[in-house]
Amino acid sequence: MRGRAPLLVSAGIIYRDGQVLVGQRRKRDRHSLKWEFPGGKVEHGESPAQALVRELREELQIEAVAGSEIARYHHEYPSGSSVHLLFFAVLEFTGEPRGRVFEQIRWTNLHELPSLDFLEGDLDFVRRLARGDFVAALTERNDGRPSPPLFRKW
Repeated sequence: MRGRAPLLVSAGIIYRDGQVLVGQRRKRDRHSLKWEFPGGKVEHGESPAQALVRELREELQIEAVAGSEIARYHHEYPSGSSVHLLFFAVLEFTGEPRGRVFEQIRWTNLHELPSLDFLEGDLDFVRRLARGDFVAALTERNDGRPSPPLFRKW
């Protein structure tokens, strides 16, 4: 695995009323039962934001609007694989999230995030998110206006 290009991954931070949506990997998956933010691998020919929208459709059956990138991390796993993680605010979506590829999904209070068993690559971001470092990015648009309601049921 060493020497391979890092995997580029987009993750969505779906925030509502002080909580974020997280998913737990299935028992049979790699990194069994670890928690993560919904999203996935950026495919050839798509932007990280496009990948996030596609992944949220596939994983949660929602149509999302990818907001601005709020953080990026690089993580090397002991196996030798590495990943570039791009975290995006998700300002709005339609539909009700359903965890198609997760053991379970749940809305979690920001301050409770560190108590979940997250993937190693997410840990620093999780601590910072729980501290409130990114709340402004999750509650305001780039133009300074408050974000629209986070989700709409159609």
